[in-house]
Amino acid sequence: RRLNVRVNIELLSISNPVHKKDLAVRLTDDTDPFFLYNLVISEEDFQSLKSQQGLLVDFSAFPQKFIDLLQQCIQEQNKDIPRFLLQLVSSAPALDHTPVSLNVVETNPFKHLTHLSLKFLPGTDAEIKKFLANCLKCLKEDKMMLEEKLMRTEEDLTRQLSYTQQSLSEKSRELDKLKNEWTSYTTALSNKHSQELTSEKERALQAQTQYQQQHEQQKKELENLHQKSIQQLQNRLSELEVINKDLTERRYKGDSTVRELKAKLSGLEDECQRAKQEVLSLRRENTTLDAECHEKEKLINQLQTRVAVLEQEIKDKDQLVTRTKEVLDATQEQKVILEESTEEKQRHIEKLETTIKSLSAELLKANEIIKKLQGDLKTLMSKLKLKNTVTIQQEKLLAEKEEKLQKEQRESQEMGQSLRMKEQEVCKLQEQLESTIQKLEESKQLLKTNENVITWLNRQLSEVQMAKKLDSPASAPAGGRAAVSPLSMPDRPSFHSSGLSHPISPLYAFQNFLEPIHSKNGNSQCPVSKAGTSVQLNSQLLKPSRCPDAHTVPAAGHAANKENGDQLGLESKYFKKKDDSIPLRGLSQNTLNSEYLRPYLPAKAQPSPKAAGTPASAYFPG
Repeated sequence: RRLNVRVNIELLSISNPVHKKDLAVRLTDDTDPFFLYNLVISEEDFQSLKSQQGLLVDFSAFPQKFIDLLQQCIQEQNKDIPRFLLQLVSSAPALDHTPVSLNVVETNPFKHLTHLSLKFLPGTDAEIKKFLANCLKCLKEDKMMLEEKLMRTEEDLTRQLSYTQQSLSEKSRELDKLKNEWTSYTTALSNKHSQELTSEKERALQAQTQYQQQHEQQKKELENLHQKSIQQLQNRLSELEVINKDLTERRYKGDSTVRELKAKLSGLEDECQRAKQEVLSLRRENTTLDAECHEKEKLINQLQTRVAVLEQEIKDKDQLVTRTKEVLDATQEQKVILEESTEEKQRHIEKLETTIKSLSAELLKANEIIKKLQGDLKTLMSKLKLKNTVTIQQEKLLAEKEEKLQKEQRESQEMGQSLRMKEQEVCKLQEQLESTIQKLEESKQLLKTNENVITWLNRQLSEVQMAKKLDSPASAPAGGRAAVSPLSMPDRPSFHSSGLSHPISPLYAFQNFLEPIHSKNGNSQCPVSKAGTSVQLNSQLLKPSRCPDAHTVPAAGHAANKENGDQLGLESKYFKKKDDSIPLRGLSQNTLNSEYLRPYLPAKAQPSPKAAGTPASAYFPG
């Protein structure tokens, strides 16, 4: 079987009658108090043991060597196949007060070598009692120490509990205060935000109308800029064509240079690949050298640690030597005292034998008391564990509350950041609303101006038709010359073929009115009316007349216009050229660019000869 045995080694010095040194070795088992084997080796006994077992060590060095062998056994005891074994062999089948031999065996695959074998004698009743008394004394001392430690730990734990309870109550109060402050703060914030949202909605509505007006203004400006950019791009096109020719010539030259450079590049790439291969080989060499350096550094560090360990061992051994010298001196002094005390003890032995019987009964009682104390200790340990668990739970609760506080602080910070973001978005919306409102107002003004222009055109058409009806019976050919007034506009055509009898739009009628005038004036000569008034046309409208006796007088249309006011009865603002004007979709470019419209348009709205092909939006106000 396998046991854990405690080995005690002591050097005993005896100076009566002759100075001697004895080595006392004791084997005990912590689990079995009656397991006790002793061995006392004197210098004479050691000489016979040395000759029998072939030892090479003196008596002074034998204890240390024996300790070293025991330490090697301790180191190897947990291995599956230990190298050193400590065998306790008895002749009897059980350890029943029979002599025993202790062998230190080294195991090899070839043989089991016994380095040392010592014979131990079982302890007598007196020795066992003495050993048990010492054990009881040690146990009582340990018990007193444990009781003192328990009292101290209980006091410390009670103090910690009271302190933690006070801190818990304070923190709970602080938590309640923070919760109350937080609720009041959140209510105040919600009220503020509701008021701010209502005010910002009103501002957003105002800004929306301004944004619409700004949008329309920008649209008009962009149309004008687009027209200008088209003209600039046409000019650039011509310049770019010239540049393109130059670039094509340069391209051919560049192709030739590129071919030469490609040939050079191929040579350089070959050189680059060679250089890369050399770099790879050098890197591999560097990695191998780095690995060797790391291994050498590791070896140096290991050697340094070994040197330090050896130095510490030397110091420890020096200290042991000094301690052993001190112990020897003390043992010699004790030897004298023990010799005196042995005589007295022999006298007391007889008395003690009588008291041993009483002590055995007391020992049984002491064992029962020890068992009771062990039960009390277990209960106390369980209580301590409960207290520890309670304190740990309280600490966890405190940590959770602190984490909740931190989370609430973070959430408040995030709310503040979100509020700032919302305020920025509201400012942007206010700016957009202002621009849209401005654009809306501008669009309303433009609509009013368009309605005024349409009414003015309808009036002009009605006046032209009335003048035509009045002048048609009074006008007659003079000298075979036909005089056609520009005011003799035909009635609004009706589409008989399509079955439509209602009049079409005035712009369409005005366009159709100008075409027959042009066809009539192609065959007619200088127009002269019977009343001595003729129609004054622009120099671009009529070519030079063939008749020399033609008189030019102010047109009747101007007289009619003077009755309604200057510039055909409209205010001057309707004839100003605007950059953000919208073209009249109903009129074609032929009617706007035709030469017959010029007498009926205001001076500012007449097209220049250079801009004959420009769009209609440049001549009619929006």
